[in-house]
Amino acid sequence: MPDKKNLQAIYERYAETRFLTSKDIERRLETIFDSLSPRPTVKGRVKDFCSYYKKYLKLLKQTPGTNPVITDVIGIRVICPFIEDLAKVQSLIIQNFNVVDTEKKGSNYSYKEFGYESIHLLIIIPEDIIQDRGASECSAAEIQIRTILQDAWAEVEHELVYKAEFTPFDEPMKRKLAAINASLSLADAIFQEIRNHQLDLHAESGKRRESFFNKLEENVDTFLYSDVEMQNAIKELTVWEHSKGAATIDELLLNALYAHNRNDFDTAIALYTRILSMNPKKDVISIIYVHRGMANFARSHYEEAILDFDSALEFDAKAYKAAYYRGLVRLVLRQWMEAMDDFTLSLIINPYQPFCLYRRSHANYHNGDKIQALSDCEAALSIMPEFEDALKFKKFLLNKLEL
Repeated sequence: MPDKKNLQAIYERYAETRFLTSKDIERRLETIFDSLSPRPTVKGRVKDFCSYYKKYLKLLKQTPGTNPVITDVIGIRVICPFIEDLAKVQSLIIQNFNVVDTEKKGSNYSYKEFGYESIHLLIIIPEDIIQDRGASECSAAEIQIRTILQDAWAEVEHELVYKAEFTPFDEPMKRKLAAINASLSLADAIFQEIRNHQLDLHAESGKRRESFFNKLEENVDTFLYSDVEMQNAIKELTVWEHSKGAATIDELLLNALYAHNRNDFDTAIALYTRILSMNPKKDVISIIYVHRGMANFARSHYEEAILDFDSALEFDAKAYKAAYYRGLVRLVLRQWMEAMDDFTLSLIINPYQPFCLYRRSHANYHNGDKIQALSDCEAALSIMPEFEDALKFKKFLLNKLEL
């Protein structure tokens, strides 16, 4: 039989060292995860003697006559928002620590069983931490990687089942626990699906904006610096078959963006129009009109684009991007006064827009007010000092003003 008092005295002798070692590993992990977005949460803990002794006896019972080695005395939890983050976190830990064992808890459960899923990595405590903090009677630490919902289930299951040493015999109770676990797993999967959809929308929206501004530069900036007449640059359309089964607004919007980015503007506009026919909420209507306006601009249907941006502002008076984009269209049409009014409206709603200030600077210049143009350009640079186009335009204005 183990001598509990002697075991406790030895265990608690190194309590402070283990605590400091745990904190050092936490901080190192947080530094490693700096590049991740969203960043996972890192939580460390050191087993108290009561928990340690309970596990010690449990292992001793399994293998009598041995001196049990408990590897999770120092434990670190890394809690991730989404399923996709688990592999990223695991990869970073493997790159930065000496991982000697990997176990995926719960991977062998059937759909009828309950138990939390978690990735457990056993790492060797880095030598520099041992040299700094001293020996702690621990050569390794356990890092558990989970999603937020996996962690929530683990906490509850630990209290209801593991800590209470309770295994339900009642079938309805087993089914309830299994159902809760399945619901959390399903929620994790749905959150990841939504996340993937968001990333797709963001990526496609980014491509659409890039196309919009490329066309603007072709029609406005070239004219500004070289006095070349504006060109109606419409790229050749590519054939793209959009999904016939799309039914929800999100699905239709993603398909519209795919079409938009493939320069299939007719399909994109048809899909945007279909979304509008579904009578969504006012703020959604405003956003869709902005998208459709950008598509109309891309195919050089400028008046239709202006009408779409008008509609966007009718449904959402705070839609500063609609006012900004309408001003950009009017720049292309050389409607300098109207463009200035649109940029001013956009800046009244949201004054912290360096790009809007930069474009109002252009409108002021073309309208003959070089002093105000320089003022707007400098205001844009005060918000974004590294704004290269604004730096170039400021130099251009200073030359014109002979300053």
